Amino acid sequence: MTNNNKYDEEREQLAKEMDWSVGPLSPRFRGEHALRRYPTGEERCIACKLCEAICPAQAITIEAEEREDGSRRPQGTSILQRGFSLYDDDSCIYCGFCQEACPVDAIVEGPNFEFATETHEELLYDKEKLLENGDRWETEIAENLRSESLYR
Repeated sequence: MTNNNKYDEEREQLAKEMDWSVGPLSPRFRGEHALRRYPTGEERCIACKLCEAICPAQAITIEAEEREDGSRRPQGTSILQRGFSLYDDDSCIYCGFCQEACPVDAIVEGPNFEFATETHEELLYDKEKLLENGDRWETEIAENLRSESLYR
């Protein structure tokens, strides 16, 4: 099929020449969630449940148990079993309140914006998946939190 309209031909040519690469993201960008660890490898979350209380979409649920050393940490690993259900991405409105409420910077919104899924179950994040996200993006997350700290 050929276009006889000069405007359509120019538009098609421009679309072919367009740069579709992603530009730089703001340090305040709110993407896929992650749980962070301390440099020692211990998870930061202290199960204070402030993120659960402040979440307007009620996308976060945490059940905690006391450990042998007396500290509290979230238990379990599966959202579907409700042992530790931290995050339902389908309900999340990406307001960032959970990140602001966390006293130890455990839950953060990471730099990833490409996390489309085919099923609802893939949007249910368990603790292990969130910790993997945190491990994967720790350097970017730490840098973003440092640059953003002036405004918090």
